Amino acid sequence: MSDYPAIPFPDELVHLEQVSARLSKALQRAEASVSRADREYTDTKKYMADHRGEIDPHEMFQNELLLKQTDRTGAFAVEMRDRIVKLKDSPYFARIDFKEEEEEEGQPYYIGRFAFQYENEPLIFDWRAPISSMFYDCEVGEAGFLAPAGWTAGELTRKRQFKIRNGIMEYAFESSANVQDDVLQRELSHTSDEKMKSIISTIQKEQNQIIRNEKEGTLIIQGVAGSGKTSIALHRIAFLLYRFKDRLSARNVTILSPNKVFGDYISGVIPELGEEPIYEMSFGELADIQLEGVIGFEPDRDPFEIQDRAWGERVRFKSTLDFVYMMDQYIEQMPEFIFVPTDYVYEGFRVTGEWIRERFLAYGTCPVKKRLAMVADDVHDRFETDNIMEQEVPRPRVILKQLNSMLAMKDTLAVYKDFYKRMGIAEQFVMAARRTLEWADVYPFLYLHAAFQGLKESHITRHLVIDEMQDYTPIQYAVLNRMFPCQKTILGDYGQYINPNHLHCLEDLRTIYDKAQFVELNKSYRSTYEIMCFAKKINHVSALEPMERHGEPPELVACLDAADEIRKIREVIRRFRAGGNVSLGIILKTDAAARDMYEVLAGYDGAKENGSEGCEKEGSKREGSKREGSKREGSEREGSEREGNEGKRDKIGESGAKEWDMSLITRESASFQNGISITSVRMSKGLEFDEVLIPQADSRTYASDFDRSLLYIACTRAMHRLTLTYSGRETQFISGQKLSGRHSGKERSGS
Repeated sequence: MSDYPAIPFPDELVHLEQVSARLSKALQRAEASVSRADREYTDTKKYMADHRGEIDPHEMFQNELLLKQTDRTGAFAVEMRDRIVKLKDSPYFARIDFKEEEEEEGQPYYIGRFAFQYENEPLIFDWRAPISSMFYDCEVGEAGFLAPAGWTAGELTRKRQFKIRNGIMEYAFESSANVQDDVLQRELSHTSDEKMKSIISTIQKEQNQIIRNEKEGTLIIQGVAGSGKTSIALHRIAFLLYRFKDRLSARNVTILSPNKVFGDYISGVIPELGEEPIYEMSFGELADIQLEGVIGFEPDRDPFEIQDRAWGERVRFKSTLDFVYMMDQYIEQMPEFIFVPTDYVYEGFRVTGEWIRERFLAYGTCPVKKRLAMVADDVHDRFETDNIMEQEVPRPRVILKQLNSMLAMKDTLAVYKDFYKRMGIAEQFVMAARRTLEWADVYPFLYLHAAFQGLKESHITRHLVIDEMQDYTPIQYAVLNRMFPCQKTILGDYGQYINPNHLHCLEDLRTIYDKAQFVELNKSYRSTYEIMCFAKKINHVSALEPMERHGEPPELVACLDAADEIRKIREVIRRFRAGGNVSLGIILKTDAAARDMYEVLAGYDGAKENGSEGCEKEGSKREGSKREGSKREGSEREGSEREGNEGKRDKIGESGAKEWDMSLITRESASFQNGISITSVRMSKGLEFDEVLIPQADSRTYASDFDRSLLYIACTRAMHRLTLTYSGRETQFISGQKLSGRHSGKERSGS
């Protein structure tokens, strides 16, 4: 409370008191409705159970209908009650006074998360309502909004913004562009939440235009780190669900997220805005559904943990738009060699191979297998037509069996192998194991599977959200377009690559979606000005505009060796624990490095709190991993090492992790939680932390041009504080930057 000025508008305090009183009465009514529905449901169930043998079928049917109706009524009552509870905590965040043309006086409109009316009097308007758009788009003066009935013009005579928490008004401002910036900075200065937050009170004008975009088709959002693109996309979905509630529901929306942790991280946004949860899935889960019973595949792997040049070359080859064109060429030619029909004879009936071929080609838009089924129906119909003597004719499934025998290749795997052979690139296809595809082959395989056998298309999903767009290849998008022929919101940042073997770019995506709407978000809100300026110098992102929210400059901590670095890291952890922040992300370059750091810091493998024994182990571990990397010969050995590490982690205790409130975020993790999270750069994508610590920021770990991008991603996860540690020589990407903290030769020698 002391951080905020006194409320300058006594009328607003009176209004809040009145609204709170009406919310309290509404809550009492809602609670009574829930209790009444519960009683009615229980009484009806009890009556049916007690008189089951005595009730005639008609009465039983009537009671079952009553149960269903009561259940629906009760669910609605619970929903309304829960909304009122949330409104009591924070009823609204803004007020606008709007005077329509030819009106003498303006009317006040209060804007909140949900609409609320009391005895048919509207007290609060939903932030998604047409009139609410003026709060985001207009300043005091000439204004208007687009309603379903058309444009409404007038004048905005007042604009106020509030912060209400626990039913108490913490601040109230006459709103303007400067005040909105101040409010935004206040909100951004808070600690991170466990889940991604609703941003309805701080939506910027350019963000609002994206959120309220109602146009059909595909929308592509290219946003720099911290621009709020994911939150904006989710708020757009909430807006569309509100705007088109008669034909779009939460069950019609699917989100494709990079991993389960990120899916969990964003899961609370839509429900917080009053809508039902939305189905989330990853590209791996999507492939599981399509390939169940067809073929297996290995999971996506960290490219920095695989020392296999041939594997990397295969991944690069399949990541380009040219590869899609090559597959399209093969699919176009496939009818010429995939099906070689011969005459079909059944007793006295006969159709020529040429006639069968003509019918096959006539269904050219369908998968090969579906074409054959339709041709079988055609053959059957022709036999029926020619059956003057009313003889027995073969059933379509019998005919289809014969037609399938005329296929040159019997399954998609044979077709997939033939593609590489026919295109003269046989070396680009290697099986991970028996009937197991490498991850890079999964979506190319599905693309040919769509042409040969067909994919399971989603007719329920009417809007698809794809996050982290830069991490997916053109062939993956080509497959998605087959699975989900619907409206799409695609978002990400092509400045945040995590796979050095991906060669595609933003222009490739714009080529695939040549009719899509394209917007850019260049202003970053997540991190302080100092952190973003630091990150911007690392990756030279010229378009990035840091917000003027100041804080401590990033700190670079020099260390004597790996053991000393662990000791310094523990100091940072102690400082975090003693401070007021709620989340610390310790971000390593690779998944393996994150696992090793977790084992050391959490007390595994004999690591002690003072750091001596564990530090030595960590130092030797890093050196050992470098030697081991030079010896690896391929993915099979890497896979066995991974299994060994997993087995080791299953055996170690949890006392250290609990003591430090630590969690390791991996691809197997299912949720995000506050405290200390240790993870890799790739798993940190989309997440944010109050503080970020980047160990091993040395010239050995971050050396290549691609490493520059990884370091940039790690830095931009920090909201308020950023610390980097290193031993040896600091990475060239931060050399020369003026930093605070322990970065002098004197400190180094005295450590």
